[in-house]
Amino acid sequence: MRQVFYMPGFDPRPPETYWGLFRRESRLTASRRGHAIAVGDAVRAADGLSLDWTVTFDERTTRYGLLRWDDIVAARFPLPNWRRLRDMPVLWWRLWRSGYLRRFRREARRFSTIIFGVHQIYLGLVLLSLVLAAGLIALLPAAVRPWSYLALPAIAYVVLALLTHLTRGRPFYVAHLVDDTTFPHDHASGAETRMHARLDAFAERIRSAEGTAPEIVVIGHSSSSFLAIEALDRILARDPDFGRRGTPVTLVTIGSVIPWIGLDPLADRARAALARVAAATAIGWLDVRADWDWLSIHLRDPLAASNVPSPGPSRPAVIRVRLQDLVAPQLLRRKTRQYNLFQTHFQLLMSAHEPDAFDYIALVAGPEPVHAVVARARAARDPAPHAPGCPQPEIPAATLS
Repeated sequence: MRQVFYMPGFDPRPPETYWGLFRRESRLTASRRGHAIAVGDAVRAADGLSLDWTVTFDERTTRYGLLRWDDIVAARFPLPNWRRLRDMPVLWWRLWRSGYLRRFRREARRFSTIIFGVHQIYLGLVLLSLVLAAGLIALLPAAVRPWSYLALPAIAYVVLALLTHLTRGRPFYVAHLVDDTTFPHDHASGAETRMHARLDAFAERIRSAEGTAPEIVVIGHSSSSFLAIEALDRILARDPDFGRRGTPVTLVTIGSVIPWIGLDPLADRARAALARVAAATAIGWLDVRADWDWLSIHLRDPLAASNVPSPGPSRPAVIRVRLQDLVAPQLLRRKTRQYNLFQTHFQLLMSAHEPDAFDYIALVAGPEPVHAVVARARAARDPAPHAPGCPQPEIPAATLS
């Protein structure tokens, strides 16, 4: 029975949300591909560390465990505006002085556009709040107006809270993306300490699965692309032979944002973990990339993009996925679908419209071992060297049929 450990990104939603998504998409994969897929009930672990369920795919069973850190996210999102107004200028000053912003823009053109744009929107909301507050005070009688301007900051703060709430969801997601931005840098600098104990617990949960399953798969989506690497690095620090005792171990990064933290000058610990896991060739590594996902970083491999030496051209092995293979043409034509950034960011976790395309459900629960998928992805690479920044060659669409 394959053991899958899934680590979600920066998301305060309860883990049952992901179980619901997985169950819904499994039904779609079953109907589109002609398989019998059954998803069991989700059960929270006694220690609260995971939400676990089983998946039966044509009589093959997979244990699927979602490793939780939604409570840590919920403690950081949404932050009160006073925290944003205090912390964001300090963070951006540090990143600008260190040269991070220039390197980040080079390695993550689309993603940096979103991040910079959202912060500009937030700055615009701050200025608009001041203008609206001043306008409200200007409507007061002239006799009380001079004294009323003393209340300008308080009124502007209330207006900002309203504007932030209105832009919290689609299509802007201002609060989420502003708060999400602070997390990798706080984690890199050590200002966020709660993840250390959680990653230790994740590492122990993953390590203890060795020998109990024919295959271990660790999946890091979005911000967990670098957190999954840190969890595996903790295992290797305690047990250098992990993955060498007959149980294949595979890391799968999806919607990766590794350079987001890897380029931070304070992220020495994260870069060291990235280098050690990259060098641990007993652990397979598959990077699933989507050029159309504006909330991921995919121009180069995450090692080169983070200035970490690469052990070889197929580390990680790469699958590039086309959006038109995942989504029906009539849905692609909808503007609301095209500009829903979080919808597209989660698309790689959903069933594929084309039956021969990459399909997440088939990857994690299908008959082919994930480590075999990595081997084929490595074999499909063009052996000719590629210049830095050039796209990796694609695997044929039928790879995971």
